[in-house]
Amino acid sequence: MSPRVLPERPLPGHAICLDLRTDAGADDLDAAVRAALDAPQPSGERRFLVLDDAGRLVAHQLLYERLSSYGPAHIVCLAVGARGERNLSRSLTLRPPAAGVLWLFDTVEDGVPGEAVLRPLVEVLSTPEVFDAVLRALGEVVHGVAVPAVRVLEHDLTEEARARAWRQAVEGLTGQDVPAGTASAEQVPGALGLLLDDGVPRSLAGHRWLPPQGRAGARLAACDEAVGDAVEDHQRIRGAAGLLTGVGRTVDLPGDIERVTEELARFRTAVADAFGAAGGSRLTAEHRGVLRDRGIELPEMPREISRAGIVPALRDHTHGLIGQGLPLRSVAARLAALSARTAPVGSAARLARLDVICGPERLRRLGGRYPFTAGGSRPVALAVTGVLALLAGLWPVLGWVLGPAVGVLAAGFAHLMLRRRPNRSPDGRIDGGGATGAAPRLFGGLAGGLVGAGIGQFLGPPPWLGAVTLTVSLAAVVLLALRDWTRAVDDWWERADPEEARRILREIEALVVTTAVHDWLFAEVRHHCSAGAGAVARLLRGLAQTADARGRVYERGPAYERGPSYAPTEHEEAPEETPSTGADGVTSSWSWEDWTDGAEEDVWSDMDEEPAPVRSSAPPMPFAPPTSSVPPTPSSPSAPGAPGPDGAVPSDGPSALPAPAWLERRYGDGGPLLVDTLVGDLVAGTLVILDRCWAGVERDPGAVAPAAHERRIGELLDETRLRLERDVAASPPPRYDGLRDPGGLSALADRADRPDAARLTGVAADPVALLVLSDDDPGRTVTLCGPEHLRLLSHDPHAARHVRFVPEAMRSGAAGDDLWRGTTEDVVWTGAGRHAGILRLVPLRADVVHTVRAEEAGEA
Repeated sequence: MSPRVLPERPLPGHAICLDLRTDAGADDLDAAVRAALDAPQPSGERRFLVLDDAGRLVAHQLLYERLSSYGPAHIVCLAVGARGERNLSRSLTLRPPAAGVLWLFDTVEDGVPGEAVLRPLVEVLSTPEVFDAVLRALGEVVHGVAVPAVRVLEHDLTEEARARAWRQAVEGLTGQDVPAGTASAEQVPGALGLLLDDGVPRSLAGHRWLPPQGRAGARLAACDEAVGDAVEDHQRIRGAAGLLTGVGRTVDLPGDIERVTEELARFRTAVADAFGAAGGSRLTAEHRGVLRDRGIELPEMPREISRAGIVPALRDHTHGLIGQGLPLRSVAARLAALSARTAPVGSAARLARLDVICGPERLRRLGGRYPFTAGGSRPVALAVTGVLALLAGLWPVLGWVLGPAVGVLAAGFAHLMLRRRPNRSPDGRIDGGGATGAAPRLFGGLAGGLVGAGIGQFLGPPPWLGAVTLTVSLAAVVLLALRDWTRAVDDWWERADPEEARRILREIEALVVTTAVHDWLFAEVRHHCSAGAGAVARLLRGLAQTADARGRVYERGPAYERGPSYAPTEHEEAPEETPSTGADGVTSSWSWEDWTDGAEEDVWSDMDEEPAPVRSSAPPMPFAPPTSSVPPTPSSPSAPGAPGPDGAVPSDGPSALPAPAWLERRYGDGGPLLVDTLVGDLVAGTLVILDRCWAGVERDPGAVAPAAHERRIGELLDETRLRLERDVAASPPPRYDGLRDPGGLSALADRADRPDAARLTGVAADPVALLVLSDDDPGRTVTLCGPEHLRLLSHDPHAARHVRFVPEAMRSGAAGDDLWRGTTEDVVWTGAGRHAGILRLVPLRADVVHTVRAEEAGEA
């Protein structure tokens, strides 16, 4: 089989091409037919495009019959005749309606080799829509044999644009290595969000994690009771009763605080013992028993989360990230962060947090002895007491006694505060010390009383005024003493802060609940989530690495340009790539961001220019038969997706061969939607590949075999590259059937809607409409025969049949409008291909074609 004529990698659904033009033995021909029969084809649609020598159609009768051995088949034979042939003999197998023959002659243009004519013609005829239309047209001409007259436009990319678009598409799929970052509950589905925060499922909100009859629950209740007793005693002692009555002798606040500290330390010890005893990363029945013995009761798994729901949530999360346009490595980084965040570490790791909440330093501060201070500033206390004593001493004569007595009363209250201070136990076992300012009050009161008595003796106020001032002074002394006592008790209480123990209890209890939920109840689920997310992250990194490596295989260098069999000699060095230049010689600084509105309009500026035909300096070659008709095997260099000897994969893109006169090639630099379309196709295929891995992740995340998935992404890249080369990705990828998650993937995997060809190639489709919709002028097509063969053709102008074919992607013109309004009844719309044009099938005279009814098969 000739890799220069037949497609190396046929598209799915296209006709199977085989070449029987060979001088090899019958074994090679049988192998070619067997390979064609084994090639997959759509159910009920078996199409074969056969290249054969016109003089051997009868000799190959059995080979054609074998093509129908698996069921009804349709055959179009492209018979290549010699210059001197004047008639054609064919077998009954090649008659309509199941078969037809196109006869073209070994007549080449100057400088155009034979394969330059056959290869684009084979590519056009292998398209299923064109194949069927040609076969129907052959059924309407005499004998089902015709000579083709052709005019074809080819829209494609330059090799530079193709390499650039491919490189950017692969980079858009794989992305760059990024740090793992962090995972938050807001960024993941609800089932995974429960694993990322410290919240408790709603169904467990009323559960008693520390029952009172348990060891930890009893310690918690005792500590809480001790705090309650201390708060109650503080309320009893802080008012007038605490200072003026004997209540203070029955209240032991220091003892209450000491008991709070001891019970809190015991509760902390019980919790730490539980954390250390059940520190495994997975909860077992034995762990439940250990925790129950230590006073922690675990419920059953809540209904909000289960092990079975983790992988579906991971799948939705992964598909959502990829669907948002994140490249594979970025998605892998987020999944790696999720894996690290959900990895179970065991409850023993919570001991550090327990020490922060209730460590030795905090217990020591809670049980500390704080002095009791009352009376405020000493100079202020001296001045206030002096003024009150002065007022009491204004009573004439009696003032000498009443004034100093008020000072003594104020000093007496200060001394009483010191004796009944709250930081001293009734038995004196615990005493924090204190100071109440009795001396300044006594000195200020005596001095103020004497001064007031002297003033009263000198002024001689009436007795009633002295009585009033005495009453005000006494009331002020008592009220100020009660105020100072209450403030001093509250100040000492705030410094001692035994109520902090209650806050510590709540924090420890919350830590116990968090540990019970996330480190014990959710241990199995967290392990499964962490292992699954890690497995998918590794898989995505492997897919990205494979895609990068596989994408570089298609980079074209001198080795490819000289042919698929070229390899550098020992005296020839391979070209070096600089950081700014890729294998295609294009600087990597270009990006689609450079495509502005003005640039988009410039795409069409040269659409009316006639492109110059591509010519080659190679000497002309006849329609030489290939050296072998055996089709490529998966391991052969010409097999689909197999790299050549130089590591490059053969391309079905613009041929290096010159174009025949009937083929007009128009090359573009790539449209604005080309890279986005390629990335979308690659992303959709990657999602389908991932769809096949979730069952393995569910069973055993550690056993996921990346090799199979990496092979599939290699096949995806090959298929996408093939469509890029065949029709600039205008045709959609194969439909993906059998999705395990059709509801979540259908929208992402459906790539049926495609941009028009102009947005992909950068070449307007308007010339296609001008050609295809033109009048039936025979002069617009080129008949594939020489002048000496024209007399063999029928001269009936109504006998010829026309097949106009246009890819669906070329419906729109430069302005985006439909170019074919009301004129599409006789146009064959193809789903794939980069060719559009006219096939004019000219029948032969009735005496030129002979049908052989029976023949001894000499070769077959």
